[in-house]
Amino acid sequence: MHFTDALGTPHRPDPAARIVSLVPSITELLCELGLAGQLVGRTGFCIHPADQVAAIAKIGGTKDVNLEKIRKLAPTHLVVNIDENEKPTVEALAQFVPSIVVTHPLAPRDNLALARLMGGIFCADDKAAAWCAAFEEAYAALRALPKGRPATLLYCIWKDPWMSVSADTYIARMMAEIGWSVPQLDHPAGSAARYATRYPLVTWSDELVARIDGVLLSTEPYRFTDVHADALGKQIGKPVHVIDGEMMSWYGSRSLAGLRYLRALAQSASMF
Repeated sequence: MHFTDALGTPHRPDPAARIVSLVPSITELLCELGLAGQLVGRTGFCIHPADQVAAIAKIGGTKDVNLEKIRKLAPTHLVVNIDENEKPTVEALAQFVPSIVVTHPLAPRDNLALARLMGGIFCADDKAAAWCAAFEEAYAALRALPKGRPATLLYCIWKDPWMSVSADTYIARMMAEIGWSVPQLDHPAGSAARYATRYPLVTWSDELVARIDGVLLSTEPYRFTDVHADALGKQIGKPVHVIDGEMMSWYGSRSLAGLRYLRALAQSASMF
């Protein structure tokens, strides 16, 4: 049996896999599936679950990876993500890591395939199936709620320069579950474009502000706070709220909490 990753690469089940994960949310999922003992390396941003990842060697960040540290760990599998990890880095690691597992979830329900992929390759099928059942239950509970008032919201992930998300991102599709959409933003012509179109720069203007009902400031990767929200709200004259970035952008096991977070947002008094 084979399990196919986001690039269509087949992977055989390997119960003795030695895994390096360059994706914080997937590191957490692997631990959820009982695979912490097979994780030999993780990034410094892989912080959940704290009690389990503390014993796993750090190998740099999601983009500034220490190749030699990984080489010495002798992993059989490297887990990466198309958005989070640099292609040249992954290509360099592919020279000595036998199996590169590429992930690219783009919507909440993609978490089901992600869990089955991790469970299948690393022989944790039963735990993956149980997790998927819990996800389906939480997703059904979210879908059973009436949609709130539709709103167009700018979701900001960075400041100086300001950056947002496009409609084809996981974050935007999480927002869509409760009736929120993101505005279409222009991106510089000829820019290294795929990333720029998915995470475009924001140029504040009267025209942009007129097209949105408000702004969401994420707590990650930039750590926006209420101070930022208050200042921006005064600047643009629209509602601005801080939102939990982990709940909105971490796929994998944290997506269960993310679905509950969306339910709470949908059931709360109107924010916009």
